[in-house]
Amino acid sequence: MSLIVCAGESLVDILPADDGGTRRAVPGGGPMNAAITAARLGAPTAFVGRISTDRYGEMIWSHLHDSNVILGAAERGPEATARAEVFVDPVQRFEFHGDGTADTALGAIRTEALPSAPTILHSGTLGIFRGRTADTLATWMESFAGLVSLDPNVRPALIDDPGRWWSYADRWLARAHLVRGSDEDLDWMGLEINDILDRGTAAVVRTLGADGAEVYLAGGGHRSVPAPPIKFVDAVGAGDSFCGALLVRLHEAAATPDTIAGLDPDWWEASLRFAVGVAAVTCARPGADPPYRRELLSA
Repeated sequence: MSLIVCAGESLVDILPADDGGTRRAVPGGGPMNAAITAARLGAPTAFVGRISTDRYGEMIWSHLHDSNVILGAAERGPEATARAEVFVDPVQRFEFHGDGTADTALGAIRTEALPSAPTILHSGTLGIFRGRTADTLATWMESFAGLVSLDPNVRPALIDDPGRWWSYADRWLARAHLVRGSDEDLDWMGLEINDILDRGTAAVVRTLGADGAEVYLAGGGHRSVPAPPIKFVDAVGAGDSFCGALLVRLHEAAATPDTIAGLDPDWWEASLRFAVGVAAVTCARPGADPPYRRELLSA
């Protein structure tokens, strides 16, 4: 069985209160959201990361389980769950609480606990540079035989040591077959699209928010697609669900390190349309709540 693995952090997003209500916690974290998306879209998907045994960790575990994410290789630990408080007035911003939290303490990769060998590995956001988890994931990635997908999803306010961030990001960029970045990500990194392609990446996808997304291919191809109109609620999890949808398309194409470069621009255009559609549904809901495949089919 071909298997997607999304590896890295899980946390809770503390969302703004509804009218007259109270703030509420919902499961989040870039790689976890991508795993939820891929599993809900029907691809066999596992999450690898360390999840707390506190009440928020139990919520996260149930959320993953209920979305059919494979959890055999996930760790549990007594450390607290990281929290990202979301504020939207006057603009969307986050306040992060994550010192010594469970997501930073992943100690081992237990692939023997998975139902089959992973064929796609995806990571990014906080897991690639925080704590022991960063070393664990980078070491695994560098020996991984399948496709490697990276979503840097840079959080500048949480990067106290840019040198440490780059020490891990460079390792991932050297091996990644697919890189997804927003304009903000690429600007902070100081990289042009060709800078990433020159490292050996097969495809770089740039997401443009309400303007859709575009892909640049190592062979010189380029395609772009618009985003569908929606009644916008928030952008929490939008990029993560976009990535999860792209992973599903790669899984369905049985893509490998040897074949991804042969996927033609038309395939990438169709995949971008699928991914921006999934992200649009997520943006029309509060928090990171990506759609199930049946919801897309009935829309």
